[in-house]
Amino acid sequence: MSDEHRHREKMQKRKAVQDEEVAGKTVEKGVLAVHTGPGKGKSTAAFGLALRILGHGRRVVIVQFIKGAWSTGERTALERFDDLVEWHSMGEGFTWETQDRARDIAACERAWAVAEEALRREDVALVVLDELNIALRYDYMHLKTVLEALQARPAMQHVVITGRNAKPALIEAADLVTEMTQVKHHFAAGVKAQQGFEF
Repeated sequence: MSDEHRHREKMQKRKAVQDEEVAGKTVEKGVLAVHTGPGKGKSTAAFGLALRILGHGRRVVIVQFIKGAWSTGERTALERFDDLVEWHSMGEGFTWETQDRARDIAACERAWAVAEEALRREDVALVVLDELNIALRYDYMHLKTVLEALQARPAMQHVVITGRNAKPALIEAADLVTEMTQVKHHFAAGVKAQQGFEF
C-alpha cells in the first residue's frame, strides 16, 4: 500500500469521525466567551470576532472599561462600519495611571450603564466588554450584577469579556474560556509598543 493510499484512508476515517461529531451538535445560543490570562492577544481576538460578526451584517457594541479613548488601529478600522458598530471607550487609562480609585470606580459605573443597555438589546449580535475582568479584579464593580445581566441577555446574543485574572464565577458561567499564555514577549528584549501591532 502506498503512502498516498494510507494517508487517504486515514483522512477518510478522520472525516467520518469529525462529521459524526459535528452532526451531534444541535444547540444554537448566544455564546459567553472569556479571554483571560497573562499573554497578549485577548482584546485582539475579541476584535477579530467583532469583524467576523460584521462580515455577516450584524450589529456590534464594544465597551472598553479601563482603556482610555486613545486612537487605535482596531477602533479606526471597525468604526468604518459605523452603521453596525458602536464603540464606547469609557475608561480613563489603566489603574496605575489614574491612581484614583474613586475615579476608576466612577468610570466603570458609567461603562457598565452602557454595557447593561447593550446587553438588553435584541438587535445587538455581539457585545465586547473589553477589560471588564480588570474592573472586577479590583472590585470596581459587583460580580453578581454582571452575572445577572449576562444571564438575562437575549438568547442569541454573543458576549466576549477580556482581561487578565477572570473571576472563577465568571469562568464557570462562560461557555468558552480561552487563557492566553505568554511564552515569549518582545518587550523583554526592549522592543517598544508600536503602531499597528500594539495599538
